[in-house]
Amino acid sequence: MTKEKNNPQVDEFEQISAEEQQAILEKYDIESNTRVLSGVMKHVIFFGLLAFSLFQLYTAIFGQFPAQIQRTIHLGFGLTFIFLLFPARKGGRKDKIAIYDYVLALLAVGVGAYWTLNYTELVRSFGSLSSMDFYVGLIAIFLVLEAARRAVGLPITIIAGVFLLYAYFGPYFPDFMAHRGQDLESIVNLMFYTTDGILGTPISVSATFIFVFLLFGAFLVKTGVGQYFNDLAVALAGKLVGGPAKVAVFSSALQGTISGSSVANVVTSGSYTIPMMKKLGYRKEFAGAVEAAASTGGQLMPPIMGAAAFLMVEFIGRGITYWDIAKAAAIPALLYFTGIWIMTHFEAKRVGLEGLTDEQMPNRREVFKKIYLLLPIVSIVVLMLIGVPVMHAALYGILISIFVSFFDKETRMKPKDFVNALVDGARTALGVVAATAAAGIIVGVVVKTGLGLSLANSLVALAGGSILLTLFFVMIASLILGMGAPTTANYVITSTIAAPAIIALMAPDVPSAAVPLTILLAAHFFVFYFGIIADITPPVALAAFAASGISGGDPIKTGFNSAKLAIAAFIIPYMIVFSPELLMIDTTWYSTLWVVITAITGMLAIGAGIIGFWYRKMYWFERIPAIATGLLLIMPERITDFVGIGMFLVLVTIQITTKNKNGGTKAERQEATA
Repeated sequence: MTKEKNNPQVDEFEQISAEEQQAILEKYDIESNTRVLSGVMKHVIFFGLLAFSLFQLYTAIFGQFPAQIQRTIHLGFGLTFIFLLFPARKGGRKDKIAIYDYVLALLAVGVGAYWTLNYTELVRSFGSLSSMDFYVGLIAIFLVLEAARRAVGLPITIIAGVFLLYAYFGPYFPDFMAHRGQDLESIVNLMFYTTDGILGTPISVSATFIFVFLLFGAFLVKTGVGQYFNDLAVALAGKLVGGPAKVAVFSSALQGTISGSSVANVVTSGSYTIPMMKKLGYRKEFAGAVEAAASTGGQLMPPIMGAAAFLMVEFIGRGITYWDIAKAAAIPALLYFTGIWIMTHFEAKRVGLEGLTDEQMPNRREVFKKIYLLLPIVSIVVLMLIGVPVMHAALYGILISIFVSFFDKETRMKPKDFVNALVDGARTALGVVAATAAAGIIVGVVVKTGLGLSLANSLVALAGGSILLTLFFVMIASLILGMGAPTTANYVITSTIAAPAIIALMAPDVPSAAVPLTILLAAHFFVFYFGIIADITPPVALAAFAASGISGGDPIKTGFNSAKLAIAAFIIPYMIVFSPELLMIDTTWYSTLWVVITAITGMLAIGAGIIGFWYRKMYWFERIPAIATGLLLIMPERITDFVGIGMFLVLVTIQITTKNKNGGTKAERQEATA
């Protein structure tokens, strides 16, 4: 966006520089901490990443190779460029590749090519490994763990390593977790020569659906749609009470359709919205918290959600499609962002903040003239709705993005932009490759040892058969895992270990093949949600910490504020379990509508109670019944709904009739004093 009079938010609100944005990303988003190379290796990596994208596009268009070949080539590409681009330690040199990284990259090439070169022999071996097979598999495991450490973080590497130790030392664990154990050759065979380990479902999804959607996101960025989201959000919400905060909510929800990273979303839109909020009068910690909470919700926002949503399709099975997942996520996402919107509104009213002035607003006519930039996203929704396969929908989305770019000479994609989009998409995929490969190690051990069933039964026993207590334990486990593992790995772990406990309690004595789809979706969405909002849950709240880097606020206070703003995210998963109507599966439109209306009404009361303002400032003894009223309305029982509605009407009446008895808003008090 250029610095024009009709775009004063750029010069007046002092966006942080591109260098500052990159520094924040490198500090809080490990996937952005890469080398910046020059000379021959810069070109080698550029064309290598281009080849990676072209391979993925070729197989997406013309059909995939056999599973082991498709996945190992995908793995080989990912591992090779992780070792070339990611230093072994955070403070390592970024202008030069270490000798040992060249060695690791060459080993990764060999691992990636091994199945392709020996496919027939490996298929016929039926798990009987030669010495070469064994050592190649052992190297593959080591490379995956090291790549995950560099590109994703140490916690996921530790978790995967612990699971490998569990597979080997099974007999020495407590009775409820013990198993007969696996020797080293069996572990290597499971991990690299079957489709249950590293080459299992997680990396299968990465090598197909996820990669193509990452490419789609890269092409959208090249069309300028990311900046357009900000412009559109300002045009629609800028003049409302506390406008910049609502702009942050709006733009972050839209940014979530092209970004699968909470931290990246914070830096992308936060560098624009946080200075606006601070200039208007929001506290540093609150401004950062709004952006962190809204950006984290981007992974929950259909039609393009986080990578874990694609895994959910495969893990649930039963013929479910990605469109079913996106449709099921629609109302929970609406409630999530509505909750944040409500609380930013009440905070603005409490502090007395207005919206942007006419001079601070962009030229709305110019903004709405570019509404066509949303066409690729709308097209994907329509295509999936009419039954086009997900991968083909993403390919069509890429073509439509290119087509749309030609509507304006400023966004018109040149051949160079097309190539750069392919390279950027491949670069974005590297962290996903490492995360899904490491997650495959975890899944392989769980499947082989039966750990999932053992832990699920133990969790149910610990909760005494209480569904509410079981959900609480699962929530805590998901939040703890999410503090150190990316959403994808978190979901893989909790969906294989914790989700079965929820399913067992909701559908006791029902064979797995006969469990209702609503129960399966509810259990998986529960762990999916809490894995995501770990990014804004202290003490390790990376999205909130990144936002504090932009706002200049205290990181921990920003984290607590973001968790408070996202209170809806802590409630919605429970609503999904107890009110499956929210998922729009096997329900009627009027049942769904009733649940949505009562939930939003309940969030109004909860938001007012938490912020301490409704029509006027609220005393502490008013805030408690307001929160209680909201919880009653959110609970999925008609009796609690009617009691909650009655209490809500009483509270609203009291607020309106006593509106001016404690001085009104800060702005009203200042006006009266003047």
